[in-house]
Amino acid sequence: MFTGKRILLGVTGGIAAYKAVYLLREFQKKGAEIRVIMTPSATRFIGTETFSALSRHEVAVDVFNDNEPNTSWTKHVHWGEWADLFVIAPCTANTLSKAVHGQSDNMLTSTLLAARCPVLICPTMDGEMYESPAVAKNLKQAVELGFYILEPDTGYLASGLEDKGRLPEYDLILDKSSGIIEKHAIQGPLTGKKVVVTAGPTREFLDPVRFLSNPSSGKMGIAMAEAARAFGGNVTLVHGPLQSSDLERFHTETFTSADDLFAVMKTHSDADVVIMAAAVADFKPASSHQHKVKKDRGSFQIELEQNPDTLEWFGENKKDGQTLIGFAMETENLKENALSKLKKKNIDWVCANNLNEVGSGFGTDTNTIHLFGKSSEEIFSGSKQQIASKILRRIFGE
Repeated sequence: MFTGKRILLGVTGGIAAYKAVYLLREFQKKGAEIRVIMTPSATRFIGTETFSALSRHEVAVDVFNDNEPNTSWTKHVHWGEWADLFVIAPCTANTLSKAVHGQSDNMLTSTLLAARCPVLICPTMDGEMYESPAVAKNLKQAVELGFYILEPDTGYLASGLEDKGRLPEYDLILDKSSGIIEKHAIQGPLTGKKVVVTAGPTREFLDPVRFLSNPSSGKMGIAMAEAARAFGGNVTLVHGPLQSSDLERFHTETFTSADDLFAVMKTHSDADVVIMAAAVADFKPASSHQHKVKKDRGSFQIELEQNPDTLEWFGENKKDGQTLIGFAMETENLKENALSKLKKKNIDWVCANNLNEVGSGFGTDTNTIHLFGKSSEEIFSGSKQQIASKILRRIFGE
């Protein structure tokens, strides 16, 4: 259930904060991607560097960070959209109160307001605090607001007392989390399917400052990834150099050259659906220069060689039940070239468009796609987001 799922782990300022490190690792062992948000008080119990190293992401604490001026203050919005589940463990009485009363004085509580996913709160505090009328009222209100609550365990507390207030064992938190994710999972034709989408251009370097590339913006690939996610797929977006920074909602991997792309995609050979929307260069320089080539060198010729064909490799190594979708940018003989690609590469579908058509091609927000199957052809026009949904609806139904 956790494979490919995105979990925000909120850590608040209680002694059980150290246990959140082990909880993070347990989620990771089950296949989840974790990002951590800490309250300022939590950093008194354990450092951000620990969570950053283990999650392989920066740890968010403050909405405005004077020490890191380049940090986006809108991270709470992007991370709130990104997550499939928000787990606050441990959750102090203070953060619980802020949660039910809509306060947003730090990154954790701000993200809580922006979150579009279910929220699991694990209240953890001293027994007398947990049994207090104010906390009891806040817990009741939290349930009424739609938060999920996992009651604490009884045992030896930091105060030295035996009482109710301990963070539950990790397997209980994982079981509760799994049930919540399953309950709220998007149901669609790609539910439970691993979907890998490529987007953007490749760059083939001649020397450290020059490269062969194309004007791809990656917009069509991102639209395909968005549509696949809306259809319930567990989506990985593999992208080249893009201007867009609004990719927080995806699990992403990157590439620069066609060789990089080939290496990354081979690690996803088990994908149920492969959508190759990236604009991949067919050729690369036979050799590249370690230092910048000076213009006073005189004449300069570039010898080219073919790049590996990732989509063709998938066709040659196609798994049972695997769906392969390719893209083709043409300037002439669109149908003939698309059908040739469909057959030669042993793929299921080709999405072809003509660079010469108005409102179609690189960098536009609109497109016209000719979708070719082994015995069908359809044409879709409109925004790239609309077309992406139509393509997947035609291929997979709904």
